[in-house]
Amino acid sequence: MPTRRSFLRLGGVAAAGTFGALVPARAAHTPDDTFVRLRRRWLDVLAGPVRDPSAEPYLALLAARGRAAARHRDTMAPTSDRLWPDEAYPSFTATPRRLRAMAHAYALDGTGLTGDAALAAAVAEGVDHYRRHVYAAGADPAGNWWHWEIGVPKALLEAAVLTGLHGPRAAALLEAVDHFAPASRLGRHDGTSTAANRVDRCVVMLLRAMAGDDHGRAELAASALTPVFRVVREGDGFHRDGSFIQHSSVPYQGGYGVTLLEGLATLYAVLRGSPWEIADQRVFALVERSFAPFVHDGACMDLVRGRAVARRSFGDHESGRAIAAAILLLGESAPAAVRARWHALVKGWAARETVRPMLDHAGPALHARLAAVVADPAVPAAPEPVGHRLLPSSARAVHRRPGWCAALSMASDRIGHYEHGNGENPRGWHTGSGMLYWWAEGHGDQYSDAFWATVDPYRLPGTTVSTRRLPDGAGAAWGDTRTPWRWVGGATDGTYATVGQHLSGLGSTMEAFKSWIFLDDAVVCLGAGITGDDGTSVETVVDNRRTSAPLTVGDGWAHLDGHGGYLVGQELRTLRESRAGGGVSRDYVTLWLDHGVDPRSAGYAYVLLPGASRDVTRARAASGWLRVLANTSRQQAVHVPAMGVTAVNFWNAGSVGGLTVSGPCAVLVREGARGTATITVADPRRDLGGLSVTWSRPVAEVLDGDARLSGDALVFGLAGLEGASLTVAVRLAL
Repeated sequence: MPTRRSFLRLGGVAAAGTFGALVPARAAHTPDDTFVRLRRRWLDVLAGPVRDPSAEPYLALLAARGRAAARHRDTMAPTSDRLWPDEAYPSFTATPRRLRAMAHAYALDGTGLTGDAALAAAVAEGVDHYRRHVYAAGADPAGNWWHWEIGVPKALLEAAVLTGLHGPRAAALLEAVDHFAPASRLGRHDGTSTAANRVDRCVVMLLRAMAGDDHGRAELAASALTPVFRVVREGDGFHRDGSFIQHSSVPYQGGYGVTLLEGLATLYAVLRGSPWEIADQRVFALVERSFAPFVHDGACMDLVRGRAVARRSFGDHESGRAIAAAILLLGESAPAAVRARWHALVKGWAARETVRPMLDHAGPALHARLAAVVADPAVPAAPEPVGHRLLPSSARAVHRRPGWCAALSMASDRIGHYEHGNGENPRGWHTGSGMLYWWAEGHGDQYSDAFWATVDPYRLPGTTVSTRRLPDGAGAAWGDTRTPWRWVGGATDGTYATVGQHLSGLGSTMEAFKSWIFLDDAVVCLGAGITGDDGTSVETVVDNRRTSAPLTVGDGWAHLDGHGGYLVGQELRTLRESRAGGGVSRDYVTLWLDHGVDPRSAGYAYVLLPGASRDVTRARAASGWLRVLANTSRQQAVHVPAMGVTAVNFWNAGSVGGLTVSGPCAVLVREGARGTATITVADPRRDLGGLSVTWSRPVAEVLDGDARLSGDALVFGLAGLEGASLTVAVRLAL
């Protein structure tokens, strides 16, 4: 006997003929074959390449969906103010999602409710009840616009499409959708119709087109995507350095970016081979440029997840899994060479994801796609990359070396300290004050396991903060907590980097100049010009590890067993505590520097050694391997003789370490063999047309790169680079 999926493959949904009745110009029971195919492709995307629903793990996963749908069906008790007893209207999220989950159980093979007429009738009744009591055309769209224009119509339309809703109920639903989410919303690319919201609107428009066999709306769903792929210079969207911004000032690859990538993958897949197939290939560059840099061993770093960090434990691993699923789906529409790279990328993530193994936590569609890639011997598992990615447009940096990874979150005149909204993340105040995340091997859950629910929000690792108490939700909502300072960014040659932040505290008078120099096995951390006038102390948090591991403090160094070492040349405060939140408690070891009450030009210098043993840490403290050349509010500079590295953040024009520059900038010098060197510069403030750099080691010629010699000076053109780094190779005079 043919299954529900078989009906869809043969000719669309069982009630496909009724879709024509939703469009007055069409005769009833005369389906448009184009939309039959689109609805079939939608289900293919939802189901994934599950070949045998009776095989494990699909049998259990699909059966669980069927049981959940049966519970929803059996507990429906419509009244004037709710559809389920535990969800009073408007219930913008739970009620539409339950209806969609019931529709999934109806449409997917193996749920035990596949093609069940009673379940389809329950969905139809529920959709119409919600439409009459909440989502009626002309109702007052109170609350968050997103529910009315994206969330609710997306869920209700998908439920309608999957169950073949037709007749007056379908017509009334489409009227409501057209009222709250009209096609005119896609006429302009601004406000609430940018980036991920834009993609979501296009998904809603395609569902609306499929529900009504509407060629015009299908065309609009595809064509309105064009602005999403354009590189922007400010605000929402993708920037030339790979940054992705939503809500004007929040880096968001791991939140809204996931939604965007999932939506694009779905639209590309469903429309492939149709009259509205999306030909634009710019999306394929975004995967490796914008998303992959922030996925570490299968988890998406919290510094690009906005307010979502506070929602639940292991949300970073959920986001990483969602990115992997979207990449595999989008890969089905990508050129073969691109698809091969992505398969290797995701296979590597899955191989290293030991905290929440991807296959163990995947739904049927992701499991089927990922299992095929994992089992394919022709697909290599790509290793964790090595190198540095600096994204000045989002005030973010990611540094990868063998065995460890670090990531830096800053605030600027473009990027907010943090985002709160809808009651979420009310104490994320200081995440943009130079929070330094780092993972050594075996610590993939460091910021996952109830970290945000239990960590001291005034002592986030790497930050410099005033201890002035702040109210929940301090500062403007939705990420508009920017600082006045433009010098935020740095210079990188792709291997090492010097990064800096001119920092103003959130809700305080605190100001500081902070620098990080990222090297092979260390991160050098400098602070200068630290001032405050809040009547409270100012602290720099060397680290705050979620661990109960033993801590050893020596002369100028400290070591946390199983984690790494710290070189600290001033009094180090330490605290071991258990902190509770969200119904759980976690152990922490905190290391910090106290700059005193209302400091004037305080400073600090310390070094993080991820993964280092106690013996290595102790030896490094005594070795004199690092020279701090300057640590002031004018320059911060270090020299590492054994590496031939000099790194300087010039907050003003000036000279230090044999380098003289004509304006505020970041400079990274690496001396090579046989009288060569590379010099990397950047203009974090983005206001220099050109920059001259003079080095005490005279340069004989430029071997490679965009700079010219003018006497003893190297002259760089920096106009239009938007804070990006420029590297030249030179031959030194003998």
